[in-house]
Amino acid sequence: MSEAIAAVPLEATGTADVPASTELDARRALNAQYLRHHPDEVAFFLDGRSAEDTALLVHDAGPEAAVHLLQRLNPRVAADVLRNMPAQAAKIALTQMHPARAAPIVASFEPNEREGVLARLPRGFASEVRELLTYPFDTAGALMDPRITAFQPDTTVDDALRKMRTFKEKELGAIYLTDGLGRLVGTVPLGEIATATPETKLKDLVRGTPVAVSATATREEIVAYLTEQRVATLPVVDSDHRLVGVIRYRALVDAAEAEATMSMQTMVGVSKDERALSRVSFAVRQRLPWLEINLATAFLAAFVVGLFEGTIAKYTALAVLMPVVAGQSGNSGMQALAVTMRGLALREVRLQHWPRLIVKEAGVGILNGLAIAGTTMIGVFIWSQSPGLTFVIGSAMVMAMLIAGLAGASIPLIMKALGQDPAQSSSIVLTTVTDVTGFLSFLGLATIFSSFL
Repeated sequence: MSEAIAAVPLEATGTADVPASTELDARRALNAQYLRHHPDEVAFFLDGRSAEDTALLVHDAGPEAAVHLLQRLNPRVAADVLRNMPAQAAKIALTQMHPARAAPIVASFEPNEREGVLARLPRGFASEVRELLTYPFDTAGALMDPRITAFQPDTTVDDALRKMRTFKEKELGAIYLTDGLGRLVGTVPLGEIATATPETKLKDLVRGTPVAVSATATREEIVAYLTEQRVATLPVVDSDHRLVGVIRYRALVDAAEAEATMSMQTMVGVSKDERALSRVSFAVRQRLPWLEINLATAFLAAFVVGLFEGTIAKYTALAVLMPVVAGQSGNSGMQALAVTMRGLALREVRLQHWPRLIVKEAGVGILNGLAIAGTTMIGVFIWSQSPGLTFVIGSAMVMAMLIAGLAGASIPLIMKALGQDPAQSSSIVLTTVTDVTGFLSFLGLATIFSSFL
């Protein structure tokens, strides 16, 4: 095959017996036939050749053969070839492709060139390509770099290294192997390439099934994937498993950081879409509903306090000490909630771990409750000189902190079991539980033992 391609010069030399134009036409026809019937072999042969020579060959082959060949080239190489072809020929070649095959090639142009390429395409076709290039915010498609480091499986290590030296980006981590349709078939770490012999084929360096994420995968799914697969770069594929881009290490780290900080917002009823400099109207729309819900839960806590209005009126010291119990139980619950949320985020905790988690938090709640209750009882006794009040607040503190710890561990697990985001406003639910149980335990015990106060 290589002899057939190499034997065809780009300008006629002529012979003694055959006119130059006839010989050139014959060789062009031979090239066109070879391109039409063996595009995979030609693409492999041309992958390491200059874009200028490949562009001349593709242009001479005609529109149909050009499409077959361009679709089999690395998208980055195909973009370089189109850049060196006449504008009209490049336009025809792109428009004869399926939009899903044209999109990775268009994405491989530099950002300042990309819009110019799209502007030359028919409006309907360009619109489809733009749609394929525009992925929703916080998806793998939006985070990926469309410059793909892809090779054919039969490429040798020596050829791959020679080609890689022409790449502008240095953050590679691995290279990817694709078949004739652009589908991901293997991943080769750079360490394997560095230690392999030059004549080794890349397909012989593949270990296991290639890992990849869908272009529509959410940032949460990407971070979850990273906890299972330790990779420096992560390939992105479309619905047909065609390689469309790669998420590089910096983007992976940024996604993990963003996912971690996002929980800080959702736990307190703030939308994950809100940013520090978002518009006032947007922030109000996102926050106000949860503030209204929080107000309703506050009224619930107030209702519980109102049930013991008579007891509070009779023993005013209870009103002074109520915030102490509620505050400590709230802090205890938030500690359990934070630890559980982190466990869920890191995939250390799953629903089947619920019994162990509950036993652990029950033990922590009781022991911490006894310790805090002891300190509280000393202070209350010195202040009130009332053994009954001292006993009531000590008992209430242990009960409230135990329940708060159980609630902090249970709420995110319950939300996850229901198919909801475990971070979504879990602190609001927890605050309601800790306030209600704290007031109920303290005021309830005070009512029961009112004769000793």
